[in-house]
Amino acid sequence: MYIAQALRYRYSFWRYIVGIIIVAIGITLGQVPWTFAVFMKEGFAMFEMPQTELLSSLESNFSLFLLLLSYAVGLAALFFAVKYLHEQPILTLSTTRKSLDVKRVMFSFLITAILIVGGIFIGYLLEPESFQWNFNLVPFLILLVIAVVLIPIQTSFEEYLFRGYLMQGIGAFAKNKWIPLLITSLIFGGLHIANPEVASYGYFIMASYIGIGLLLGIITLMDEGLELALGFHAANNLFIALLLTSENTAFQTHSIFKDISTPEILGWEVFIEILIIYPVVLGIFAKKYGWSNWKNKLFGKVEKPETLKLSEEP
Repeated sequence: MYIAQALRYRYSFWRYIVGIIIVAIGITLGQVPWTFAVFMKEGFAMFEMPQTELLSSLESNFSLFLLLLSYAVGLAALFFAVKYLHEQPILTLSTTRKSLDVKRVMFSFLITAILIVGGIFIGYLLEPESFQWNFNLVPFLILLVIAVVLIPIQTSFEEYLFRGYLMQGIGAFAKNKWIPLLITSLIFGGLHIANPEVASYGYFIMASYIGIGLLLGIITLMDEGLELALGFHAANNLFIALLLTSENTAFQTHSIFKDISTPEILGWEVFIEILIIYPVVLGIFAKKYGWSNWKNKLFGKVEKPETLKLSEEP
């Protein structure tokens, strides 16, 4: 039903192509301030600098602010495309419920926060030598403000784009649910291939990105809305940014701890994450919200609603 909501509005293929172009333009324009700031400091040498050096070129709070700003512009561009190109209410891109269920968002946020904080705490107990105390009050407080305001915007943009816009768009033409679930997860994971983490830890870490894409896609389809995915993604990025940074990550922050371990392929961590933690998360949500009929919700057909608002075929 969540995917089928797109069929009530203007869903021609060309509209999704134009929509993606609008979003790409928005993200590009949003990156101009960061690019300009780096250019003013590094000059033309920036075009020859490795990505890790580029990301650390500016003061980390300032750099994080400018980088996250681009997602705010991207989200505005996406909402513009949905509202004016598809003539689709943002609510129908968000959920099948009468309004966005904030309690769902907060419950998912809380569960994920507990998992992130607990995971970092366990990691510290097992390998304290891999952690360096990095806390500095004033820079941390600035980071806290930036992170609390802008990281949820960044993660919301990604959820609305992948689990919302693309999930509904691909599903509208595939006429089933598993193809958009798989494709959006692969695209979501693939777009992280340029992250410094991949160069540091190896391509095996891509399984983690694709895995989290699958998890967020599954909970979106099972729950018939983005609320749980919005809460999960926001908590994941927010608490990692506040608690743990590394020279090998895309976002280098004034976090409480710094990971100083030697980069290596994290096979066992990825294994635990995908095969243990994610199923536990699904189990908690399934129990809380009484999910059932998994086969139909994940592999069923996408059927056109009986009454369309606009009689437009793809």
